[in-house]
Amino acid sequence: MTERQHTPKWNDEQGDPGPAPQRARERFRSGVRVPTAGLCPGWTQANLISVPRELAYDVLLFAQRNPKPCPVLDVTEPGDVRASIFPGDLRTDLPAYRVYRDGEFVEERTDVSDLWRDDLVSFLIGCSFTFESALVEAGVPVRHIEQGRNVPMYVTDRECRPAGGMAGPLVVSMRPVPAAAVATAVRVTSRYPGVHGAPVHVGDPGALGIADLAEPDFGDAVDVRDGEVPVFWACGVTPQAAVMRSRPPFAISHAPGHMAITDLKDATLQVP
Repeated sequence: MTERQHTPKWNDEQGDPGPAPQRARERFRSGVRVPTAGLCPGWTQANLISVPRELAYDVLLFAQRNPKPCPVLDVTEPGDVRASIFPGDLRTDLPAYRVYRDGEFVEERTDVSDLWRDDLVSFLIGCSFTFESALVEAGVPVRHIEQGRNVPMYVTDRECRPAGGMAGPLVVSMRPVPAAAVATAVRVTSRYPGVHGAPVHVGDPGALGIADLAEPDFGDAVDVRDGEVPVFWACGVTPQAAVMRSRPPFAISHAPGHMAITDLKDATLQVP
């Protein structure tokens, strides 16, 4: 689904009461639907995947074996709608969700309360949006924020390590970076291993099996300008690709680019 609206900036300076993540979650609960790149700078964003309890160990093992695309930030008890880093409601407080049945994407919606089950275990997985403020501060442009678009994401030809009933390809996000700033982008993002860390590939998209940057599998295409190099980071949509490949009977996820905004500060995920 293509997103073209500019992302609002709900910063504390606007005078609303409460911390920025709480205000954002309240707006999402009321039905506001926007990609979350650029929202609540300084606060960690997370991917969501919720599966029945009998599948939870496979998902956890899949994440453990594939830590680059699936860095786990938190896991709930079965049926819980809150997590230690997400005091909002996981059923309503993300801007958009996807529902999968037998591995098929069946619908996208802004509220999954009526679909929630007492046996669902939810995983919050690190998101590369978390290090985008650090990139901007270091002088590295973030094109999808500049253009008010959802980040482009691509299914690659690289296979993740399977685990139990979970198997699937690596998904990556892409940001065009001026050639002179690539080393800076690598250095900055490598300090955030809990949210994908350094890039998995720099340069030729074909080396990842990506045929056309103008046709992302999720999100929106962005401009790649003269003198810029496509840089690819592992992406937390990878578990959704595994769900589509492995075909479990039921799963709920965030809609790509529409993340859970947590109460965790980005700085806590930065390493020296």
